[in-house]
Amino acid sequence: MLNTSLILFGIFIILLICNIPIAVSLGIASVVTIFITGLPIEMFPINVYSASSKFALLAIPFFILAGNIMEKAGISEKLINLAKACVGHRKNGVALVCVIVSCFFAAISGSGPATVAALGVILIPSMVKEGYPASFATALMAAGGAIGVIIPPSVTFIVYGSSSGASIAEIFMAGVIPGLMMGAALIVATLFCARKFDLKKTEKASAAERWAAFKDAVWGLLMPVIILGGIYSGIFTPTEAAAVSAVYGLIIGIFVYKRLKISEIGQMIVTSGSQTGVVMYVIIAASLFAWVISVDGIATDIGNWLMNVTNGNLWAFLLITNIILLIAGCVMDATSALYIFIPILLPVATAMGYDTVAFGILMCVNLAIGLVTPPVGVNLFTACSISKLTIKDTFKDIVPIILALIVVLLLVTYVPQISLLLPNLLS
Repeated sequence: MLNTSLILFGIFIILLICNIPIAVSLGIASVVTIFITGLPIEMFPINVYSASSKFALLAIPFFILAGNIMEKAGISEKLINLAKACVGHRKNGVALVCVIVSCFFAAISGSGPATVAALGVILIPSMVKEGYPASFATALMAAGGAIGVIIPPSVTFIVYGSSSGASIAEIFMAGVIPGLMMGAALIVATLFCARKFDLKKTEKASAAERWAAFKDAVWGLLMPVIILGGIYSGIFTPTEAAAVSAVYGLIIGIFVYKRLKISEIGQMIVTSGSQTGVVMYVIIAASLFAWVISVDGIATDIGNWLMNVTNGNLWAFLLITNIILLIAGCVMDATSALYIFIPILLPVATAMGYDTVAFGILMCVNLAIGLVTPPVGVNLFTACSISKLTIKDTFKDIVPIILALIVVLLLVTYVPQISLLLPNLLS
């Protein structure tokens, strides 16, 4: 086991140091290890096929397409206008709008970077105009996008469910309350940090303006209701819900908002296919890496070591798990981290009596925080590209926001009933 693990992780780390993309590093390390250690090479194509042919993974391209359609249809702009009409006049109003709209858009896009890209171009300049430093506006938008992988539907949840065997519908339900808690934590962090900012107030919207904004945004607000309502009522599966959301988006974009042209559909499908290809390549490479870990007993040995180190103490194991995943989130994407650490950590958690669905939320919240932590915080990179700042410029402002999210992580970790409340009520 030692030789195999040294070869596998050694090659992987060397490739990362050489600035090779994570997915490519995972694939090369796995294939080279298979050849060197004499593992059955015929399992390579079998694993590639099995990793990419799961029915649940069909939801990924449809949710990506739905997110692209809703963004093109102007849903993000209409949600922002509604939130501004409701709370924009308050002190910290635009920051509150940023968090609230991130929660709403998360229930449409299912992706952190997509949420940042769709909302950031409008909200970051708006926050700067109100008096927030550009660095804080960038940090808050990046953190708001992290909610996109926790509030369902979520591509990260689909990856966890397909890899762990947990019910994706239950994971979707379990993510609602933690996602809202993350939003509340961002609001608290904003109120705390904004005390030193010289903020401007805007005029309060009239009742007529609020009603007009609501009517304009109602079709976008209905999308998560249709998706989640259909899943939880048993009308369709999460995969079917993804297809429904894409069709619904097309209808709204073309016939209701009339912002989407039929001639643009082909390009959106190509773009969504390209984005899906990136995700699927990561899944295939990470699955092969996870197979090598499992088949050679590395995962079992690491699990046994964790059991011995923690002496069977669940709280200690959960603390170590959080530390491992927070560090992993700093250097790799969520999909790769899930496929690597699920076969190592999940068996130990279930052996200690921790619920599989609750553990999925724990892992995903950790990796959502990783979206805003340097050096590989994808959300932070996306937000910085909008504000034209460097990650170094945002460091001072991102720290209190990350601390607020870690408080939510600890609550979700040590009080799993928070995550399981809705699944237990609705089952």
